[in-house]
Amino acid sequence: MSAGRSDAWPSFTIVTCTWNSIAFLGESIRSVREQDYPHVEQVFVDGGSTDGTLELIRSTAEGSRWVTDVRGGISNAMNEGIRMARNDIVAHLHSDDYYPSSDVLTRVAEAFRRRPDAMWLFGRCLTVRDGAELRNEYESKPCTWHAMIRRNLVPHPATFVRRSAFEQVGLFDTGLKYAMDYDLWLRLMALGTPIQLEDYLAAFREHGGSLSTRDAGAAAREDLRVRMRHVRGGLLERLEHLGRFAIRQLR
Repeated sequence: MSAGRSDAWPSFTIVTCTWNSIAFLGESIRSVREQDYPHVEQVFVDGGSTDGTLELIRSTAEGSRWVTDVRGGISNAMNEGIRMARNDIVAHLHSDDYYPSSDVLTRVAEAFRRRPDAMWLFGRCLTVRDGAELRNEYESKPCTWHAMIRRNLVPHPATFVRRSAFEQVGLFDTGLKYAMDYDLWLRLMALGTPIQLEDYLAAFREHGGSLSTRDAGAAAREDLRVRMRHVRGGLLERLEHLGRFAIRQLR
């Protein structure tokens, strides 16, 4: 893998945040190493692992860059990865997630090449539960502001953002613990709607150790807080969002 680029095709920085991630990290690294696209670098932001994570990175991710003892939560770690990025397009692939096929980055690069004006892109995401890859066969909703302010439609592991977009809208909000990605997507919407692919671009591993699984209630409340931060309407629209949240909680 190389941190370089060509004139015609975009280059990628894949940011992987780790902290005692030995259980699943090998599969995540392998999925990046096996990509058939040449213009890729991977950077690792580690929180101070003691379980062999750093040794695994050294032995299997040759040519990558990494930093350790980064504190301040996942948002701060992801921001550090963005600051380390050298290439055109940044993606965050956490240590327990992976790319399900070797041509993911080729497909993403082709889409950006067709749409040089687009600032970001996302696709579908497989859910991995008990070792099985589960497809979400529901019909995708078009990613519009109206749809996004009601629900986060964008799966983080399957999202790719131009580095220049972060310069315009800022990085992840370090004051958020769960909905930092949703907050960023709503800010990115100001730059234009993303390219939306029906391809499965990533696999998200669902397990008890993941924050979104373990703290579902707190995550839902923070989602609402982010939504209310970005609402463009007045009192009636705010009441509508509060009502929708209450109904979801009852369900």
